[in-house]
Amino acid sequence: MKNTPFTAKHLALGAKMAPFAGYNMPISYTGINDEHLAVRKNAGVFDVSHMGEFILKGENALDLIQRVTTNDASKLTAGKAQYSCLTNKEGGIVDDLLVYCIEENKTYMLVVNASNIEKDWNWISQFNSKNVEMQNISDKTCLLAVQGPNATSILQPLTDLDLVNMKYYTFVKGTFAGVENVLISATGYTGSGGVEIYFEDKDGAAEKIWDAIFEAGGPKGLKPIGLGARDTLRLEMGFNLYGNDIDDRTSPLEAGLSWITKFTKDFTAREILEKQKAEGIQQKLVGFEMIDKGIPRHDYEIKDAQGNVIGRVTSGTQGPTIQKAVGLGYVKTPFAALDTEIFIAVRDKSLKAKVVKVPFLG
Repeated sequence: MKNTPFTAKHLALGAKMAPFAGYNMPISYTGINDEHLAVRKNAGVFDVSHMGEFILKGENALDLIQRVTTNDASKLTAGKAQYSCLTNKEGGIVDDLLVYCIEENKTYMLVVNASNIEKDWNWISQFNSKNVEMQNISDKTCLLAVQGPNATSILQPLTDLDLVNMKYYTFVKGTFAGVENVLISATGYTGSGGVEIYFEDKDGAAEKIWDAIFEAGGPKGLKPIGLGARDTLRLEMGFNLYGNDIDDRTSPLEAGLSWITKFTKDFTAREILEKQKAEGIQQKLVGFEMIDKGIPRHDYEIKDAQGNVIGRVTSGTQGPTIQKAVGLGYVKTPFAALDTEIFIAVRDKSLKAKVVKVPFLG
C-alpha cells in the first residue's frame, strides 16, 4: 500500500485509516458528520494526493485532448480549467477528469481519478499518434483540497496570489507558504467553495505547506477531513463518483453529463453518443429522496409500484446538512421525471422514495 507525504500527519492526528485506490488514506478523524458540517459551515483540509496528474505538452497537445475527451478544450485559455470525461469505443466512460490549460495550445494538465491512473494513461497513450510529450507526474505531485466558505480567507495570508476573488474553474500559479511553483485552483468536490493546491514535495514542501495551513487555520477552526465526509459532501451536491455512479458501461448522456458532451468536434464514440441523443436513452441517472425511513446503499434495487425492477442505486447516504436520506441511481427513462414515485429495496422491504432535482443541497 502506498502512503502520501501526509500519512504520518494523519496517523499523529488519530485518523481512522483504510486502503483506497492502493493508498493508505484517512477515512475520518472526529467522525463523518462532524467533519462534513465543518466543511459546510467553515473549512476543512483533505489530503487527495492519491489523485493522478498527467502533463501533455507540444503543438499537438490540444488535438490529442480534443480527440479523447468529450468537452471542448479549445475553449480553454491559460488559467482556466474544465470538467470533462474520456469515453471508450462503446460510449462508456473510461474516467471523468479535470483539464487545466497551463499554456494555450501548448501545455495542459489532466487530473484523473486515483484508481484509474494506469488505465487512463494507457488509454490516452494509444491515441498519441502525433508525438505529444506526455508526463505522468502523479507520484511526485501532492494535492490538498481546502474546502468550505472560509477556506480562501484562511489561506490568503499565506500568499500574494488573490485567492479570495478567484472565479470558479480558474487557477493561478505562484508562491504559497514560502514554496514556489504552487498551482492553486478554484475547483473542488464539495459544493462549498475553496481551492485545491498542487505542488511537488521537494525540500520538505509537503510538511511546510501542511503546517502553515494549520497554523493559519487552526485558531479559526480549520479541521482535517477524511474521505468519508468527502463522499457525503459530494453526494449532497449530486456529483458523480467514478466506479459508483459512472463507469465503463454508462454513457455521459445517461449520467446527466450531456453538458460536457460537445458534438462540435470529433472524439471517441461521438457517433454512438449522437445516435443515443437522437433516439433517446434507455436509462437515466436520477437523484431521489427517501419518503419512508431508510438509507439507500450502492447496488440496492429500484422498483416500481408493482415490484418490477426498474434500476439500481449507485450512491446513497443520510445527508448531514440536509438531514434527509438521499441517493443517486439509474432508472428506466419513463421513471426519470421529477416527483416520480419509486421504491428502494432495503433488505426485504420496498421503501417509498421520489425522484427529485439535484443538487440535493438547495
